[in-house]
Amino acid sequence: MAKAVFGAGCFWGVEKKFSEVKGVTSTEVGYTQGKNSKTSYEEVCTGTTDHVEVVLVEFEEDKITYENLVQLFYDLHDPTTLNQQGPDKGTQYRSLLGYYDENQKEIAATITEKLNKEKFDNKITTTIEAVKNYCPAEEYHQKYIQKKYSFLNI
Repeated sequence: MAKAVFGAGCFWGVEKKFSEVKGVTSTEVGYTQGKNSKTSYEEVCTGTTDHVEVVLVEFEEDKITYENLVQLFYDLHDPTTLNQQGPDKGTQYRSLLGYYDENQKEIAATITEKLNKEKFDNKITTTIEAVKNYCPAEEYHQKYIQKKYSFLNI
């Protein structure tokens, strides 16, 4: 099972979209890139921990490629807004492609460079960084949209 980390603003909607992809076996929302290996939502919201809200995606590479997941990541948010997605503002909402190996790093960089030239008018602000200090978010954040709006069958 391969894994990848994506930060595209508030993690709830991003997690929901990735969880619906064929070949994705699990998703988990969490925090990464911060100063400490453990943190909380309250601490992250202070803007002093350097953590980013992310989705950890586990996937079967024979059913979905990392390239496809990176493309979806770029389709899910505006990677040209620094530290902001919609009304959410702060460093925890920055656009991030977290990688686990050199292959993921190269793929992320290649796709980002291509999209920067061909798709977006403004420069992409997404950072590509080795995953460090990942920790899961609190249980109430996990599968939040599915739990909160289950009566809508979304």
